Amino acid sequence: MTLSSPQRSALADQVIAALRTQITSGEWPVGTRIPTEPELVEELGVARNTVREAVRALAHNGLLDIRQGSGTYVVATSELAGVMHRRFADADPRHVAEMRAALETSGARLAALRRTEHDMAQLDALLERREAAWKSGDAERFVEADASLHLGVLNASHNDVLTALYADLGEVMRDFLRLDIGEDLHPESHMDHARLIEAIRARDEEAASREAASHTQEWRCGTGNSSDRQGPKAARGTKSRETPGSDARRS
Repeated sequence: MTLSSPQRSALADQVIAALRTQITSGEWPVGTRIPTEPELVEELGVARNTVREAVRALAHNGLLDIRQGSGTYVVATSELAGVMHRRFADADPRHVAEMRAALETSGARLAALRRTEHDMAQLDALLERREAAWKSGDAERFVEADASLHLGVLNASHNDVLTALYADLGEVMRDFLRLDIGEDLHPESHMDHARLIEAIRARDEEAASREAASHTQEWRCGTGNSSDRQGPKAARGTKSRETPGSDARRS
């Protein structure tokens, strides 16, 4: 009986590890297209089949999305994040908002209790970045900046399990935030997060928890139309069926 070379499998594992490191380190952020197969072959010095095997493995694990004719994109930063993203792609937005509220109110309370001066410097910088993103009018930039600030609050809780779970659900929540705010930013939908940061600074656990809860409540109230209740994946399908004369502003 002839067996395939064990070296090939070991080499593929090395390539998988190298590509995963590019993703988890942030070198290839979520949403970016990774280098093409020929580019990876040249960069890694391995055969095309080995690169293809590694990319397919990471796609199977939910970190990459292979799009015919477009390329391969990063869709999650960990295997668990990939599973979460697929599992909850069609979840009811209100259920996502309730889950977000549970995590963020707990995280804000703990952050007020445990935050350090270094944490506050980080939160101040993230808040400033969020406000700059809002003023830029770039919806995608704002989504990323808003998500980074909320993750920063969770980091300040110094609860590694809570922070990791929130991070793994991050792309799920970013998807629903994109759906909630649409392609354009409107003044009436802006939520001030300065009070949340000040409550954490003051070590006021109740105020921090209350502010975090108010943000998720407002987000929940913004998911009122029927396509939103179907989740991002279904809503995208609804949009594709809209006619040019419909009331929808987003394509």
